[in-house]
Amino acid sequence: MKKVYLFNLLFFVILIGYSQKEFHVFPKTHSISPGKTTGNGSLNQPWDLQTALSQSSETVNGGDIIWLHEGVYNGRFYSKLSSIINGKYITVSSFPNEWAILNGNVSGVSEATLTVNGNNVTYRDFEISPTNLIIRDESVEGFLPFGGVSHNSGENCQFINLIIHGNNGLGFGSWKNTGGTIISNCIVYNNGYKGKKYAGIGEGFYVQNNSNTKTRILKNNIIFNNYYKGIEVWSANKKASNEYVKNINLDNNVVFNSGLVSGRTVDNVIVATNDRNGINIAKNIQVTNNIFYHNTTLSEAIENSDAPSLTLGFNNNSPVENINILNNIIIGRKDALRVLSAKSITFKNNTIYSGYARLFKPVMKYINNTSWIFENNTYYTRNSKPIRIQGEIDYSVKQWQDIYGLGINSKWKHFKEFTSNQKPIITKINTQENTYRVVLFNKEMNDVLVDFSEYNLPSESSYIIKDVENFKTVLASGKLNESSKVEFKMNVDRDANKSYNNFGVYYIEFKKNEKIETESFFERFLNWLGI
Repeated sequence: MKKVYLFNLLFFVILIGYSQKEFHVFPKTHSISPGKTTGNGSLNQPWDLQTALSQSSETVNGGDIIWLHEGVYNGRFYSKLSSIINGKYITVSSFPNEWAILNGNVSGVSEATLTVNGNNVTYRDFEISPTNLIIRDESVEGFLPFGGVSHNSGENCQFINLIIHGNNGLGFGSWKNTGGTIISNCIVYNNGYKGKKYAGIGEGFYVQNNSNTKTRILKNNIIFNNYYKGIEVWSANKKASNEYVKNINLDNNVVFNSGLVSGRTVDNVIVATNDRNGINIAKNIQVTNNIFYHNTTLSEAIENSDAPSLTLGFNNNSPVENINILNNIIIGRKDALRVLSAKSITFKNNTIYSGYARLFKPVMKYINNTSWIFENNTYYTRNSKPIRIQGEIDYSVKQWQDIYGLGINSKWKHFKEFTSNQKPIITKINTQENTYRVVLFNKEMNDVLVDFSEYNLPSESSYIIKDVENFKTVLASGKLNESSKVEFKMNVDRDANKSYNNFGVYYIEFKKNEKIETESFFERFLNWLGI
């Protein structure tokens, strides 16, 4: 009976294998197996990248995988892949233990290295970064503009574990006709260029959404040191006729030092539109559990310069609505938090380190409304009156509550007290095995001991640590001892375009001890199936 069961099970698995196909892609320049426009995508007859991305759903459909093999893929690529099988994704990924790099530093019509149109596709585990890029100044002869990813259309796509950096333009454009998109665990940095009119052009992310039913999610990403803003939930259209900046979630991202590389210190995140018709209003936006940081000493006076980390609202005719700002750390200089125009907002459980939390006059007609909620926030400032109405008056937390009914259970602390209670912020990266993101604050710039005991890692697991600002170099390595505590270096060599040593973002990857194999083939096979 057991043999019959195993035979039927194997037959079922074989059927699944035939229904889920794998295809292979190599660079055109590969010395042994160059990708071609002809062939069938097999290992013996691999495609080039553009051919693979041009396949119809009759050839590549939900459940299928397109493997990108090791190498540099030169070009501007356009994907029209689309799954028509409900609930199943096409996957485009680097082949296991190999790494693909897309290089857009070539002549081309597309504005981005990878342009995406199509539904239900997962793009994961590869890099979008130019090779041999020298000119990053628009005024210099030979300047070539190109961005990272432009997701123009197609719902329910996923972008996971991508590294997008060094492109002469926008890092990632996630446009209005792409509802249901999830962008997670991506590292996006140093995108943009020096413009003819502006010191820095090129955001990390530019995000929109016109769907009433499908939410856009940016989760667990690290975005830093782009030439312009980190994340723009935004539309610059002054005469919009419909809504397309809505239903967007920013959760557990780390965004820091936007504009530092260009000398143009700008918003790490802005949520707003510039619509003068009052139609395209940024609404139903969730900003939760994020960390926003601009270089500050954390130990001396609040530096007397602009370094906004979060801006809400822009045009008075289109105040943001139903904006939830919850459980964030917001660090900047004079005005880390700015509220320019907001009709309804919930602002709770946030930590603000700033000169002031700065509110502009247009919000005054709304703040007595029950649609404004400010609760359980902590303000670290020099002045004991941390709430400033621009051009009018400063309020203490108590005055903020007594006069406007806002600020319940909030508190003020002197800025020098910051970091005294800041624990390491650890996120398990579910899309990468045994990998954790660690964010640290230490104003003395001392090394920090981080406790991983709650993650039940076997003792003597080996580990490597990487600083995301020098991601291709191993910062430290070792073995986990019985205490499960690991030391992270804070005082490391950094150049002018990196964060101060009081702040650090790291990846730590653990490799567990290999288990001696004593099970039979069928036992291992059934365990793999979860039976």
